[in-house]
Amino acid sequence: MKLVASDLDGTIIRFDAGISTRTIDAFLDAHKKGARVLFATGRPPRWLGDVVDAFGTKIFPWVICCNGALLFDLHEGKILKEWEISIPDAFEIVSRLRKNLPGVTFAMERNDHYVRERLYIPRWDVGMDNIGTEKIEEQIDRPFLKLIARCTESNLDSDEMLAIATPVLAGLATVTHSNPEDSLLEISAHGVHKGSALAYVAEKWGIGREDILVFGDNPNDIPMLEWATHSYAVASGHRGAHTAAKNIAPACNEDGVAQIIEKVFAK
Repeated sequence: MKLVASDLDGTIIRFDAGISTRTIDAFLDAHKKGARVLFATGRPPRWLGDVVDAFGTKIFPWVICCNGALLFDLHEGKILKEWEISIPDAFEIVSRLRKNLPGVTFAMERNDHYVRERLYIPRWDVGMDNIGTEKIEEQIDRPFLKLIARCTESNLDSDEMLAIATPVLAGLATVTHSNPEDSLLEISAHGVHKGSALAYVAEKWGIGREDILVFGDNPNDIPMLEWATHSYAVASGHRGAHTAAKNIAPACNEDGVAQIIEKVFAK
């Protein structure tokens, strides 16, 4: 294998214990044996401190962020490529979701800015935007990376929201989620996802999909799990990821990704 591409949360990062020494060693060994490593996440760059702590920035500098909307160089601290939602599409996405998702609220992710509606209740960026905006439409004055939609006060979970939003946004945007236990959707420009960003990087590096090993756990990983010839969903992951992947790896908390990398690079 010439490239190992992996999601982070729930795939190699345990929710209770972070990144294990075994997992760190497995990726470092793959790199020593000639493989490139590329992490692909829904996180923005500012959330990658634990990844930097585990691996540094020189060995695996490039990261796919925001579900494929941003390619970032951690070592240089710079943007390599962006795939943004246009202003007209953003207004249309918000309009359609307001009509179809009861009580929906929004937040917006730019490479240099995060803003939320006052009624949007954040789980991770608590304190980053304590003022907020009345309506997200007031902030759509330039293209941006990702729109986040939450239905906190409804009984809809992320899978139910996704089932409603997918046909509503067909041909307009890519909609997914990364946490079935939440009530949250992540929306990118049409055709933009982890799979499209991975294909872009693979082409730049001259690596074919048959030489790429991919790992994931949730619906936002489905495009890259489907695209790669060799893909694994962790056993603890979402059923959609299991269907999309070519293989199943042991659970995240069992260092499932490390186990597979160890076997693949044992020779």
